[in-house]
Amino acid sequence: MARDRIIGVDVGGTFTDLVTIDGASGGLRIAKTPTTLDNQAFGVIKALSIAEIDLADVDLIVHGTTTTTNAVLERKLSKTGLITTAGFRDVLELGRRTRPQPYGMTGQFFPIIPRDLRLEVAERMDANGHVLTPLDETALREAVGTLIDAGCEALVIHFLHAYANPTHELRAAEIAAELWPNSYITTGHSLLSETREFERGVTAAVNASVQPLLERYVTRLRNELTGKSYQGDVLVMNGNGGMVSSQLVAREAAKTVMSGPASGVMAAAYTGVRAGEENLLTYDMGGTSTDVALIRNGTPPISNEIEIEYAMPIHVPMVDVRTVGAGGGSIASVNAAGLLEVGPASAGADPGPICYGKGGTDPTISDANMLLGRLNPDKLNAVAGGIGQGQIAQVFLDRLGTPLGVDAQQAAEAVIRVANAKMAGAIRMVSLSLGADPRDFALFAFGGAGPLHAADLARELGVPRVLIPARPGMTNALGCIVADLRHDYVQTVNQPLGEDDVSVIHDVFAGQVAAGEAALAKENVTIQEIRKVFSVDMQFLGQSHVVRVPLEHATPSAADLRTGFEAVYWTRFKVELPKIRARIVTVNTSVIGVSTPVDLACLIDPAGRRDTATPANHRAVIFDGKPHETAVYWRDHLPADAAFDGPAIVEQLDSTILIPPGDTVTSGADGNLIIHIGGAA
Repeated sequence: MARDRIIGVDVGGTFTDLVTIDGASGGLRIAKTPTTLDNQAFGVIKALSIAEIDLADVDLIVHGTTTTTNAVLERKLSKTGLITTAGFRDVLELGRRTRPQPYGMTGQFFPIIPRDLRLEVAERMDANGHVLTPLDETALREAVGTLIDAGCEALVIHFLHAYANPTHELRAAEIAAELWPNSYITTGHSLLSETREFERGVTAAVNASVQPLLERYVTRLRNELTGKSYQGDVLVMNGNGGMVSSQLVAREAAKTVMSGPASGVMAAAYTGVRAGEENLLTYDMGGTSTDVALIRNGTPPISNEIEIEYAMPIHVPMVDVRTVGAGGGSIASVNAAGLLEVGPASAGADPGPICYGKGGTDPTISDANMLLGRLNPDKLNAVAGGIGQGQIAQVFLDRLGTPLGVDAQQAAEAVIRVANAKMAGAIRMVSLSLGADPRDFALFAFGGAGPLHAADLARELGVPRVLIPARPGMTNALGCIVADLRHDYVQTVNQPLGEDDVSVIHDVFAGQVAAGEAALAKENVTIQEIRKVFSVDMQFLGQSHVVRVPLEHATPSAADLRTGFEAVYWTRFKVELPKIRARIVTVNTSVIGVSTPVDLACLIDPAGRRDTATPANHRAVIFDGKPHETAVYWRDHLPADAAFDGPAIVEQLDSTILIPPGDTVTSGADGNLIIHIGGAA
């Protein structure tokens, strides 16, 4: 299918965003509407209606969804049963014997599949894939029947060491398919062919328990779209930053976890490369949470070690995004110890922050920004009730100021400082903790709320400049448009590095490439070329952690592997261990179908630009406890060569940008704005 007119739509926790670009004319339409949490498809249809799009003229829709992520985090999952090797039913519950809280003996954990739905059958492979105990097929049939009678909708078959020899899992799935009332059967090895039975089991359990939910959602969405004359396919963003057809996505539903954040990182990388900024710290602050990632050399980081919450590792390749509960709707409160807390609880889209005028009563980050003059109540997207600053100030005084011994304005500034500290900590996790100096990167700020806080965060982290894309509030939806098709493969080999063993690695790479090319062939989307990325995860013998070693081709020599591993290990830990032998743990291949390029210059209509940067108005904004008369610009009216100093505010349909005193702004490629922190251009 061609990609002449594409729609990218991203469903977030608060808003559903839509961007469409006509490849022939360069025409742009955007829409933002509150997310309909009960059925996300309704929000998508509403966004299409707002944008006045005739679906009969649309070639392709690409969709980022929070369906699976929210289902896992909120434990709103399909009833799922597990059949595993005798003696190992409690693997999902025992985990790695860690604690929910680092200090103290408090906390709780509930496995995705409860114990009464985890059944055992006799079978056993050893770590080399040799059969120790044959599969008891009679017991397997009885277990399947028991789970059907218990009302399970999905089934997981997870046997020990199936990554080394999947014969028993394959036979068990074949038998189960004869009895199970639907196709929701997940085998552990097919989704994740690596060691560590806990991580493999959790990944399979997540996949099975969200399969029915995702299948029902994409079916409803396709039906709604078909009813409005759409004839094309719907591609769904995966957590690895690639896309997959909605007809196939439920088979590996776990791969859609972190779909929305991944699309934003892909858009950041694409925009950064075009702008000549290939090293970025991405900062996506929406209404519910903040997502951060690090991009080196224009390439988003992919990891198969993601843990989305305590004891919830989903070890399929995903963009390495870290999330904290600080969004525009994050609720501020004073805890029992008299300390100010911000998040993770959120006012969400309904009722939302107080300033939305939809019945919200809890003070939030957005309300703090409104109280400090940073947000314009006449332009806030969702305002319906005419809520004024006086009403917000009274809530801040009663709920926060009085308990803290400050006035409402000081309480609002405190909320911003606490939120910024949380978000700066998340950025340090993806930079300093991995040996990267933030001063070597630009901060790419997006999301509806990101540009409001970006300059303060950059100053806190020592980042010299901030890149604000043309449509920051629509960046995740834009990521759906610019993303490539992508299939990632991970295979455990778990062998010491030796001169005579690399042929095994070559064979695994060849098999993964063949599987990826076959998967791309099933996608009904035109691609420009197929690109392949190879790597291995390695460790020194006796160590438990691994590092990823990128490779230039699929036939590395033993010397190539050793040299590459030692270089990566030195960069990460500044340690050399020349006398210890290395081990190859996993072999990884990404097969990427490169999509047709998208011209981002159309994101701001040149017809609306003015000759000079002239403020639309001025208003008082609080910085460090003092009011500053601040120029307010409308972004679509800024000239292509705009340059001005802070304090300033730039407003647009999808976001608000704050430039504190002492910072300067210049224009960049594709309508981007660059904030130079401290005025150093």
